[in-house]
Amino acid sequence: MSSSRPASRHAVPPAGAICGLSAVDLAAAIRERRLSVREVVTAFLDRIEALNPKVNAIVSLRDRADLLVEADAADSHLAAGGKTGSLFGLPIAIKDLAQTKGLKTTFGSPIFADFVPEADEYFVERMRKAGAIVIGKTNVPEFGLGSNTYNPVFGPTLNAFDPAWTAGGSSGGAAVALALDLVPLADGSDFGGSLRNPGAYNNVFGFRPSQGLVPGGPGFEVFHAQMGVEGPMGRSVRDMALLLDVQAGYHPQAPLSYDPQRSFLEGIGDGMATGGKIGWLADLGGHLPMEDGVLDLCAAALQRFSGIGFEVEPLLPDVDFEALWQAFVTLRQSSSGCGLKLLYDDPAKRLLLKPEAVWEAEGAARLSAPQIHAAAMQRTAWHRTLLALFERYDLLALPTAQVFPFEVSTHWPRQVAGRAMDSYHRWMQVTAFATLGGCPVANVPAGFDARGRPMGMQLIGRPRGDLAVLRAAAAYEATLPWKTGASPES
Repeated sequence: MSSSRPASRHAVPPAGAICGLSAVDLAAAIRERRLSVREVVTAFLDRIEALNPKVNAIVSLRDRADLLVEADAADSHLAAGGKTGSLFGLPIAIKDLAQTKGLKTTFGSPIFADFVPEADEYFVERMRKAGAIVIGKTNVPEFGLGSNTYNPVFGPTLNAFDPAWTAGGSSGGAAVALALDLVPLADGSDFGGSLRNPGAYNNVFGFRPSQGLVPGGPGFEVFHAQMGVEGPMGRSVRDMALLLDVQAGYHPQAPLSYDPQRSFLEGIGDGMATGGKIGWLADLGGHLPMEDGVLDLCAAALQRFSGIGFEVEPLLPDVDFEALWQAFVTLRQSSSGCGLKLLYDDPAKRLLLKPEAVWEAEGAARLSAPQIHAAAMQRTAWHRTLLALFERYDLLALPTAQVFPFEVSTHWPRQVAGRAMDSYHRWMQVTAFATLGGCPVANVPAGFDARGRPMGMQLIGRPRGDLAVLRAAAAYEATLPWKTGASPES
């Protein structure tokens, strides 16, 4: 196992200091007029021009001239003493599953290749109001299905460390763009690990908030199963907290949403976690097949917590994990699968769906009300189990993925450690448990194997204990002997 970060195999031109700054520091430099918005936007566009063709992380990139007009307007606003939001002047690309007003949103599907929404998702609207300049979108798998970012509209996104490897997904474009300093921070979304897995595969952080903290909409059913959430990604925990402060909070059209008790960035600034008890779930007593090296790397990463006052204890709850997985599959199909069935029922559109989308739609068509109810009851029982566990533990830990980054031409692993995978997402089962519990969970970089392939580890906290998870992740970050991301200048 290796604890040092290998060099990216993408040829990287000399980069200015601007793109390597943290989002927190970059926003401060703009507010204090040490950097102009034009300088910042130009630096990132130059870097995107040089590197993005090698990895295909950012898609639907807006015209440079139009973006510089916005940058100049922002500089004039600042010079006139205008108010600024916390993301003022930061160039950001939005995940292509999130609707963006006036900017093409394809969902990675040829069915929506020319779709231009008339409204922003709530969190996108909040990012714009905070002063972010939306420069384009980040690439995704078709409809976000699977953890390998490729689609027939834009093609594949390649790993930040090696173009032969997958970027993960569905926030693969976001993770690679972050890792190569193409954007200062990024939004992601997560149902079955969609911002955790690509974070692990590209040596960056990803945070799945508690359900309801970040409101979904307007392209989101009001009383959705609440298993899919939006969240921040960053090269540092502080950068994620900066974005989460903007994304989070009650919205009247999202009745399950709520306001956080305080600023996450300020909460981290008040002091990182300095102790507690972590339950190490490992491979759930052999239930989860793992590629050789994954558990050892995460166990070594856990040892870093001992230096900051945490006690780590092996944990195997008395739970039927297979029944939990089947509940996850049922609830996923009852929400996203039913939406896909509307496309499946149109013969012309059905021909444009990838096999995984067809599988979800056909599964949804077979579901009965008693099956959905039984799955919901399984989820409720798991939530209660978690509440009991969090009476004894401050955090639970698991690997973020069951395999290291694999060849990008492989749609999904058919076997893991000799065990056959019975669906396109079974190999991602390790991420389902936090989703089912509605828990906050951070992916933190865990290191690299002998081949230089990155891996991450999940830190799971009690429901609505988001700040505690972020504080623990920040304390862990301070112990890392390598830099996050893949840019050699960072």
